[in-house]
Amino acid sequence: MTTSRRRFLKLSAGGVVGLSMGGISLKAFANEQLDPENPQAKALQYVHKSAKEGQNCANCALIQGADGEAWRPCAIFPGKLVASEGWCAAWAKKPG
Repeated sequence: MTTSRRRFLKLSAGGVVGLSMGGISLKAFANEQLDPENPQAKALQYVHKSAKEGQNCANCALIQGADGEAWRPCAIFPGKLVASEGWCAAWAKKPG
């Protein structure tokens, strides 16, 4: 089956729009700050203010979002924002 050029361009444009909107949608889901009383947070000993020397969410390999933001998405807690100054037992040093 051959695909016409017009059909190819329509599908490509739709894919680009879908990918763009997908990124926006994922970011929109991470808008609620993580409550330390959340069962997953408790299991991982999450706190908003790290007591570990040199270890916080801002320098963890699992943090997402832009550097310098006070609250950022984390791969461990989907749909939640963690404090950049926070810490949990899943902390892993950023490479580099």
